[in-house]
Amino acid sequence: MGRDLVSLVLTVVELLRQLMERQALRRVEQGDLSEDQVEQIGETLMHLDERMTELCEQHGLRLEDLNLDLGPLGSLLPRD
Repeated sequence: MGRDLVSLVLTVVELLRQLMERQALRRVEQGDLSEDQVEQIGETLMHLDERMTELCEQHGLRLEDLNLDLGPLGSLLPRD
């Protein structure tokens, strides 16, 4: 797979990961989840973050490399 394609795929995956994380935080703040669910979501999000870091390293990328510049619209991924 070409580096550009890998970068694009990882960008989409990172965008989805960040969206899932924000949704999980909203649900935690609203009190919609049990303590077990909160713990499970936290562990899952940590594993996803670790895996994204590993995938980037395997392909010679940094997470910052995945943030596409959309010109006047700004960047694709929110800057933390």
